[in-house]
Formats: sequence, C-alpha cells, structure tokens
Amino acid sequence: MKAIVLEGQQPRLSTTHPDPRPAPGEALIRPLRMGVCSTDLELCKGYMGFKGVLGHEFVGVVEEVGGGGKEAKAFVGKRVVGTINCVCGKCDMCRSGLREHCRDRTVLGILNRDGCFAERFTLPTKNLLLVPEGLDDDHAVFTEPLAAAYQILRQLTIEGRPYITVLGDGRLGLLCAQVMSQLNATVRCVGKHPEKLSLCEKWGVKHRLLEEVGLRADQDIVVDCTGSSNGFATAMKMVRPRGKIVLKTTVAPGAGEIDLSPLVINEIQVIGSRCGPFGDALTAMVNKKVDVLSLISRRMKLADGVAALKTAKSPGVIKVLLEP
Repeated sequence: MKAIVLEGQQPRLSTTHPDPRPAPGEALIRPLRMGVCSTDLELCKGYMGFKGVLGHEFVGVVEEVGGGGKEAKAFVGKRVVGTINCVCGKCDMCRSGLREHCRDRTVLGILNRDGCFAERFTLPTKNLLLVPEGLDDDHAVFTEPLAAAYQILRQLTIEGRPYITVLGDGRLGLLCAQVMSQLNATVRCVGKHPEKLSLCEKWGVKHRLLEEVGLRADQDIVVDCTGSSNGFATAMKMVRPRGKIVLKTTVAPGAGEIDLSPLVINEIQVIGSRCGPFGDALTAMVNKKVDVLSLISRRMKLADGVAALKTAKSPGVIKVLLEP
C-alpha cells in the first residue's frame, strides 16, 4: 500500500506499507481528498515525536466496518469525514465530558495512530460523520480545519462590539477570519502576504499588512494563527490590558524563548484552542457561509506527497490537496 510515512524528521513515500485491518467498531476508509496542514509540517520538524503515516484532514468512502453490525449498514459505501481524537471513553476526562482530552487518546496522523495520507486507513465509527449529499469532496475535506475555526466561537463570550484581530494569513487564519466575521464584532485579518490577504476583499473582511499595523495594545481579542512562535509575541503587543489571546498555533520545540511577562503585567487571558465541532463546519459549508474553495492552491497525487509537503511551505501557497 502507498503511504506517506514520517520517520524521524524525514517523510518518505512507502509503496509497501502494511494494509490496515479495521478492529471491531472501526471503519476502513479509502480517502478521496486529503489536506496538508501546518501541523503536518511541524510534525516533520519533530513536533510530538510522531512516527508513522501522516495526515488528518480527509474525506473518504467507508469500505468495511470491523465486526459488521449496524455500523456497517450505516457507513459502508458512504462518504465520511471524521474527528481525529480516538478516545477510551473510560478515563476521568472522557467521563467528565472532555473526550477530546482523553488521557489515553490516539490522534489520527499525530499521536500513536497512522494517518490518512495512504490508500487506506482506519478510524472508529463513532468518530465519523456522513457528508451531506450536496457537499462535494473539495468542500468536505476542509471540515477538520473549519471545525477548528468554529471552536473559537464556543470558547469566547462576546460583549458589546469588540475589536478582533486574526493574526496570520495562512490556511487557518483565513478560515478563522471568515468565521470570526460572523460575530457582532469589528474583525480584521493581519498578515505578511498581500496576495493571500486579497482574498479578504471578496469576503468583505478588513485586512492589513503587519508592517502597516501599529502595535498599540488596543485589540480586545487577538487570534494567533501564524504558525510561528513570533506570532504569540506579536499578539501580546496587539491585545489590550485584560484582553484575550486565542492561541491556535502549535510549533515544534526549540522555536525560541518568549517573554511572558506581558501576560502578568497586562492581565491578559490566554485561551488555547484546538479541535472543534464538525457538525457546525459541515452546516456552514452547506449554507455557503464560508468560502473554502478559494483557499485551494495546488492539487497533487498521493504518490507526490513528499513534494506536496514542501510545496505547502512555499510562498503564496495556501492549501495543498492530495488525491489518490
């Protein structure tokens, strides 16, 4: 089986990776589209110490369900997307309703579980959501990152009409800018790439180049989507005293020291934000509330997955999709 496998910090194409077999309650999935994410790039730098098949953004077809039963009738032959955290359902986190933080979880393509950059992969059926018939594959593959953007709305309490800056004009930043603009707030996207920021014009989202923005500590909320350790330092200079920073960035260790004293001095609240509601993301795309197709920069084949990871880091590239 073909798969993009990470060993150390070197991804490679394997043509002899073992075919996965679904355990009872797991689905065997054939991916139709796969998305390259900034997390994949950080994994290649040593983040999480991951080894195995990369990839966690997908839309695919269920070919088999281990153990058969009702799940097989519900999913076999259907297009699905899937949440990436595979949980035990028994630990204190799971029992308290914090399943995404299960102490014994595996995470698709990130932690102790092979990912979706392969001809086949497995995921528990309880993680799967059926893709609405009217939603095509190019939209559906964005479900995971768009859900991460919608998670922010679950974590914030909006009062008055706050000033919000989405910092970063990459894949996630442009999704978050669209989602945050649905709030009763004054929202802008700030980044370093004019060609990427120009997409905000078609969405009616305010945008500025970072070099043109004064760091005056005047924003009520700053959402850091830079994918860089420097982003957090910039966010601390943008947010007002007792404001909030929503941190969406994950970077590999060794990215440099950060002076955290402004958090204390200015009593800034930091909110870590990770995975989000897939149902909200699917509904938003069905109702055309978010434009994801404009983010697609390149389409490449799974066999060219190593090159796709390099392409995703190139200037001007927003989203790279893989196809079988």
